[in-house]
Amino acid sequence: MSAVSAPNPASPSRGLVLVVEDETAIADLVALYLRRDGFGVHVESDGEAALAAVRKLKPVAVVLDIGLSGMDGIEVCRTMRGAGDWTPVLFVTARDDEVDRLLGLELGADDYVTKPFSPRELAARVRTVLRRTAGPAPSEVLSVGGVRMDVTQRRAWAGEVEVALTPTEFDLLAQLLRQPGRVFERAQLLSSVWGYAVEAGTRTVDVHIAQLRAKLGAESPIRTVRGVGYAADAR
Repeated sequence: MSAVSAPNPASPSRGLVLVVEDETAIADLVALYLRRDGFGVHVESDGEAALAAVRKLKPVAVVLDIGLSGMDGIEVCRTMRGAGDWTPVLFVTARDDEVDRLLGLELGADDYVTKPFSPRELAARVRTVLRRTAGPAPSEVLSVGGVRMDVTQRRAWAGEVEVALTPTEFDLLAQLLRQPGRVFERAQLLSSVWGYAVEAGTRTVDVHIAQLRAKLGAESPIRTVRGVGYAADAR
């Protein structure tokens, strides 16, 4: 294995990432790779301290272990979203079978990795999430049926009601609305929105689609094409 180069303190920071992990060796390795990519890193090992750090430090993203002692990662994310904090959250989970349950709780997680994971891949996932929120093309407004999106302002409405979407939900909906009627395969959505294509991860698309439908209610233009994927159609 090649040695990981030390972070360059003179390199411009991409912002501060909060890493919440109670296994010191894992936290240190994740922090090393994130710093090498130009991020500032702050590490906490428990949920209460993580919430305090979110409020004080205003990180650009949170890498959040689910299996924390005391207040676990699920409760940390739920508390953040309940307070109107939509900072991108990337869950770290110990088991594959947790994923559907976690993402199905409408907690607003943007992505997840399963232990054991590659710290290089995790850093890439953080970059991908932040790229999606870095700034869209100017004056892009999308509308299909009763759903409207101002991509520039990253705001969405179902009818006359503004809907709070996570960065991932927003980008998934925008991908569908940009080409009304086109049927996107799950793997296509996973690649274009999440930035990677792994067949086992396509259920993540299904969970986020379910969350979008719940938030958009009767105005949702999303249609399931059985055995293929999803499309956005005007009613």
